[in-house]
Amino acid sequence: MQPLTGSQAKYLRGLAHGLNPVVFVGHKGVTPAVLDSVHEALAAHELIKLKFIDCKDRRLKAAMAAEIEAQTDSRLAGLIGHTAIFYRRHSDAEKRRITLPGSPRPSAASTG
Repeated sequence: MQPLTGSQAKYLRGLAHGLNPVVFVGHKGVTPAVLDSVHEALAAHELIKLKFIDCKDRRLKAAMAAEIEAQTDSRLAGLIGHTAIFYRRHSDAEKRRITLPGSPRPSAASTG
């Protein structure tokens, strides 16, 4: 997956503003169960919020978010306070709900 541009990340953060966190990371950190939950949530929603419960250190949260990003093939759109926003485009084109700004539209690519 391509890295997000600044405008794409900003767009995703705006879309995520009204969302509630669907995955919570506790004191055990990034476990296989957390990664499974992130995979399932991204498959269902494309854009999710994740909340760090017992972590106060900003660098540790950033490291855990980077690990989740790498393990789930998603992109981190933002890390604000105790909340991280992740995006992964749905593999099925018919189930995609989000079109990122600056990305080619499917109809334009097929008519070209």
